[in-house]
Amino acid sequence: MTPPATDGFAPAKVNLSLHVTGQRADGYHLLDSLVMFADVGDRVTVAPAPVMSLRVTGPRAAGVPEDARNLCWKAAEPFGLPVAITLDKHLPAAAGIGGGSSDAAAVLRAMEALTGRPSPMPVARLGADVPVCLLGRAARMRGIGADIQPLEIAPLHAVLVNPGVAVSTPEVFRALARKDNPAMTDLPWNADLTAWLAAQRNDLEPPARALQPVIGTVLEALGACAGVRLVRMSGSGATCFGLFESRAVADSAAQDLRRGNPDWWVRACTLS
Repeated sequence: MTPPATDGFAPAKVNLSLHVTGQRADGYHLLDSLVMFADVGDRVTVAPAPVMSLRVTGPRAAGVPEDARNLCWKAAEPFGLPVAITLDKHLPAAAGIGGGSSDAAAVLRAMEALTGRPSPMPVARLGADVPVCLLGRAARMRGIGADIQPLEIAPLHAVLVNPGVAVSTPEVFRALARKDNPAMTDLPWNADLTAWLAAQRNDLEPPARALQPVIGTVLEALGACAGVRLVRMSGSGATCFGLFESRAVADSAAQDLRRGNPDWWVRACTLS
């Protein structure tokens, strides 16, 4: 009997901090990052089929490849089972929130459910963010993405904002002035996480802002919201986030930001 289609959620990945701590001889950068996942994201559906195919739907489908260039296709192909993949795209691309990596991780989970076995290919080959996206929960991610420490962190309430500009991760890393920055300090277990986060950094924020000054405009708008506790850029940008004291306050801030900036992608969310 043909296995049924498998649905999966691909949440936005948010780098609450991102320290660039070194660079290997092969060019890979070493990172130290606190990652959490939002309750907003894309959805994938995977079903056995005579031949491999990928269809991209949703409000953010424009420009997303529907062939072997897509990480969803690359994630499924090594299993040797032809499948029809539907990617319902809601997250902006090249936005610093791991959309493509999270989509690939959702396909990996679906393929594992369909075949009853893990991927025959090391998932890190799909990208440095794919292993943590496969975990899909709060974690400290170090090195080139394979050193992952799951964490028990209470949910945080946030607003994600993307101004509609794409940021090239390689360009941001090339513009980074220093590659051997200090690592994060140890996470506190009996202290205010937001206060600890305020003492950490995203080392990619200054070069990303230089490449796309609108990121600074987004951070200023988030910083002016009532009830905001911390603002920062996620990943290599251009998506920025603000942390708020409650989901209700985050929802209100998101409404205000959408009214004042109708061209921006704005989502209130809970991170876990």
